[in-house]
Amino acid sequence: MNSKQILQLAGISGAIAVGLGAFGAHSLEALLIQNGRLDTFQTAVNYHFYHTLALLGIGFLATVKPDWKGISFAAWSMVLGILIFSGSLYVLSLTGITWLGAITPLGGLAFILGWSSLVYLSFKNK
Repeated sequence: MNSKQILQLAGISGAIAVGLGAFGAHSLEALLIQNGRLDTFQTAVNYHFYHTLALLGIGFLATVKPDWKGISFAAWSMVLGILIFSGSLYVLSLTGITWLGAITPLGGLAFILGWSSLVYLSFKNK
C-alpha cells in the first residue's frame, strides 16, 4: 500500500467514524440505552477515531519516508484493528450479540501490532 492509498483509507475511515458517531448520538441513542450499550458504542467510536488519526500519521510518514519498508504493515494493522475492534463493538452495541466481545481483543492486538511496527520501523530505518 502506498502513501496515497493510506491517506485515502484514513479519509474514508474518518468520514465513517464521524458518521457513525453522529448517527449513534442522534438516531441510535434510544436503542443503545435500551441495549445498555451506549458506553460500548462510544468506546468503538473513540478507538475508531484514534486509530484513524494514527492511519493518517502513517500515511504522512509514508509520504516523507517512501523508502521505509513495512509502513504498509503498520497501516494494514490499524485498518484491521478498526474493523475488528470497533466493528465488533458497533455490532455488539446494536444487536446485543455478546459473543462478539470475544473477538474484540483480536482487534486490540492488531492495534498493538500497528503501533509496535512503527517503533520497529523507527529503529530499523534512518
